[in-house]
Amino acid sequence: MCELLGMSANVPTDICFSFAGFLHRGGGTGPHRDGWGIAFYEEGGYREFRDPHPSVDSPIARLICDYPIKSNVVISHIRQANVGEVTLANTHPFTREMWGRPWCYAHNGQLNDWEPLPLGFYTPVGSTDSEHAFCWLMSELRRAFPTPPGEQAPLWQRLHGLCERLRTLGVFNLLLSDGTYLYTYCSTKLAHITRAAPFGEAELSDAELTVNFAEHTTPNDIVSVIATEPLTHNEQWYRMQPGELLVWRDGCIQARYSSRA
Repeated sequence: MCELLGMSANVPTDICFSFAGFLHRGGGTGPHRDGWGIAFYEEGGYREFRDPHPSVDSPIARLICDYPIKSNVVISHIRQANVGEVTLANTHPFTREMWGRPWCYAHNGQLNDWEPLPLGFYTPVGSTDSEHAFCWLMSELRRAFPTPPGEQAPLWQRLHGLCERLRTLGVFNLLLSDGTYLYTYCSTKLAHITRAAPFGEAELSDAELTVNFAEHTTPNDIVSVIATEPLTHNEQWYRMQPGELLVWRDGCIQARYSSRA
């Protein structure tokens, strides 16, 4: 299985600390050696790095740790290949345009009988079940909402229903963003933590690194981190429930949808 890492913040924030622990799981403390990627939304733009090599040995991953890109929304992924070869085309996150915005997606899990999912406006570049599911999901959203909806709730409800459909095919843990909202859907495993004043120290579980967030923040900052497994061992993380969709903006949960099953 792959692993996911996401961030939503109310001010441009770097993810260097969390990413420093996360990258060690890509071939160091974890078996996810089949590529990694990370995407940043910043100042109305989108920046992405992908590498089909293990993140623990990647010079690009080290660059990300040393170069504090500040962003309000981040999505990252480390891959343990199940479907599709280990290639750049099959490396998450994947991106498609809708309504003039880049939508970024990363998936953890494995689907069965995914080939019959009908594709519409979007088609895959690579050969993974993950990208096929993404193209199907985006095509369905675009069909339901040809233009941006005036109210967000119908879009969120539709997205939850599509994720529930994909969960019936196997394991489908998702991170998805349009640059404003971060969507996190749990099929089996996702955990989150929100850091706000008063800030304290955090210690990574996968690397010998400690940070005192009080030295790097203001009292008004709110930063939420979402990961497949908690990244620190001295903080309280909260696990999402199977079938649950959380909608994040500026580090806070805007909406929560639960499974009816």
